[in-house]
Amino acid sequence: MLSGGATTVAVSFVSSASITNTPRVTSDVACTVCGCVCDDLSVTVEGQRITAARGACSLAEPWLLSQNATTPPPAEVDGVPVEPAVAYTRAAEILLGAKYPLIFGLSRSTTEGQRAATALADRLGATIDTTASTGHAPSIMALQQVGESTSTLGEVKNRADLVIFWGSDPVRTHPRHLERYSLEPTGRWIPNGRADRFLVVVDEAETETAKQADLFIRVPPGKHWEMLWELRMLIRQPAGGTTPLAALADRMKSCRCGSVFFGSGLTAGKLAHRTIEALLQLVTDLNQYTRFYARRMRRYGDVAGADSVLTWQTGYPFAVNLSRGYPRHNPGEFTGPEMLARGEVDACLIVGGETATDFPAAAMEHLRRIPVILLDSPGIPSVVPATVKFTTAVYGVHRLGTAYRMDEVPVPLRVLLPTDYPGDAEVLNELLTQVG
Repeated sequence: MLSGGATTVAVSFVSSASITNTPRVTSDVACTVCGCVCDDLSVTVEGQRITAARGACSLAEPWLLSQNATTPPPAEVDGVPVEPAVAYTRAAEILLGAKYPLIFGLSRSTTEGQRAATALADRLGATIDTTASTGHAPSIMALQQVGESTSTLGEVKNRADLVIFWGSDPVRTHPRHLERYSLEPTGRWIPNGRADRFLVVVDEAETETAKQADLFIRVPPGKHWEMLWELRMLIRQPAGGTTPLAALADRMKSCRCGSVFFGSGLTAGKLAHRTIEALLQLVTDLNQYTRFYARRMRRYGDVAGADSVLTWQTGYPFAVNLSRGYPRHNPGEFTGPEMLARGEVDACLIVGGETATDFPAAAMEHLRRIPVILLDSPGIPSVVPATVKFTTAVYGVHRLGTAYRMDEVPVPLRVLLPTDYPGDAEVLNELLTQVG
């Protein structure tokens, strides 16, 4: 057995009986829509609905206001509402009858749910994988090879005078990232102010973030690796180049503290890990001249937590196979979407169905041929056909929990609204009991 095993989850929630229509305001609320996990929101609740979310971004506000808007059945089998006990029995039959099951997702969960999922995978001898496989898996592989010079987001906010977004468009994907970490506290640009903060965007196309940047450098399609190695060469030369890339190299060497945030523009492609290795090595080179960091722009609210929990429980951050009674890690062979696309999986448990939208077409086609157990929160459109579906509470809205920000800083989650739905940790631990 892996360390941790089954865990007893302390459940905290708001009782429906205690709810009144008097508006109540909760401050310092954390949002798990994206990897920023902004924890400074002020949320107003009236009755059983959120009516206002001050400080929320364009992604977070509609998500918060929609909570408790729908009440799907707690459990379904083949699309028909059933008692939870019936669904648990059917799900346990599927898992026990599978020869090569897969547990996937976890980036919309919290530490408690991720531990329960790992314990269940251990009991079943299953493969367990996270949404890193459709996102930052290449960057995890790269840092395993060459290391990583990194920091917290707070250090970037307080020290960095040069911020670079490479293959990332935070205005669209992480709307408050600029406001909280890349702009001055006043929320406006200060080109030659106290910190002399300079924003650079490097990408194949002019993004919304690029339109706000002090400097935009366009990369020819598919040439990120070549440009990074050219920058490494320019870093080692004397200052004074006339090209935009040479000017960027000079600025990177001469800044007081710099940080590069990289996203999906670098993680796509079969050799993406080599491109990210080049970026991480560039940052290592820069630390001979100044202080420089690299950070991944993680997408989902707690995908960094899934990496952390799997690493401490199995020794590996994603794509972990437990069929031999001990953990094995091999990206590609044990990567969930690729296993599904090859038709190897005969049963799949998905925690957070929206993450399956990134699956290749062959993986989605195979999911329609095998039994699927789905744990999803209310209001999430079904993209995966589920044999058994459990509706689960939302962490940070209906349940306490811990989510890891994109810089691996744990953030506690609050309870805002009542619900009768269980958390995914409760569902997974019940399944662990049933299959045990």
